[in-house]
Amino acid sequence: MNTPFRLAGLALCTLLTACQAVNTTSGGAVGVERKQYMFSMLSTAEVNQMYAQSYQQTLSEASNQGVLDKRSKNAKRVDAIARRLIAQAPVFRADAAQWDWQVNLIDSKELNANCGPGGKIIVYSGLIKQLQLTDDELAAVMGHEIAHALREHSREAMSKAYGMEMAKQGAGALLGLGQDSLALADAAVQYGMTLPNSRGNENEADIIGLELAARAGYNPNAAISLWQKMSQAGGGAPPEFMSTHPSSSTRISALQAAIPKVMPLYQRARGKQ
Repeated sequence: MNTPFRLAGLALCTLLTACQAVNTTSGGAVGVERKQYMFSMLSTAEVNQMYAQSYQQTLSEASNQGVLDKRSKNAKRVDAIARRLIAQAPVFRADAAQWDWQVNLIDSKELNANCGPGGKIIVYSGLIKQLQLTDDELAAVMGHEIAHALREHSREAMSKAYGMEMAKQGAGALLGLGQDSLALADAAVQYGMTLPNSRGNENEADIIGLELAARAGYNPNAAISLWQKMSQAGGGAPPEFMSTHPSSSTRISALQAAIPKVMPLYQRARGKQ
């Protein structure tokens, strides 16, 4: 085995030593049971606090620019959908009931939404307007983003980055590698480990988000039409191998396979409503 790949292996070993194996959520009907490795010195509370500060800064800037939307019809839609989804979050992790959940709409052409650590949600109006999203489709994308927060994917990515950097610095000193070899090792680590895991995180968010939406009484089939719209809007997306996101066809196939698992939850929720 050549030096860059030995270094990649050493990086992984160092990461595993510095991290703790956890499962941030219960499996749910969709059965997400993957163990995650979190850097032991980077707690959930610390990550949540760091993101809360960034979130407030984003809201402050949006308010100063007059684009923080609190009153429009879409702002009310986003808030109502978020409340129904958040009510189902404790199904996957009980402590989510105590999170300081916040949801805001920013008036922007950006086709985006996110839910950061600790339940801080932002939806950009361009996503709703340009894709003409129904409530079910909006619930699908918001459920996806909430799932990222429930699974602590941001903390997981930060843990991986810390571990890789520690391993790179330690192994570089040990083996006497030059900058060119270290750069090659970085590429080996990135394409051999980081990107596939990132795609895996996206898949987890897709199917957990699907279940959240179904439990909240939103039609799971809307996830298919949502990603079809996103695919059409995306145009020339990069090949799946070089992307941190699954291709639209891969994503849709995985969602179609999961829909039968959550459809009874949707039907039960609709019956209660």
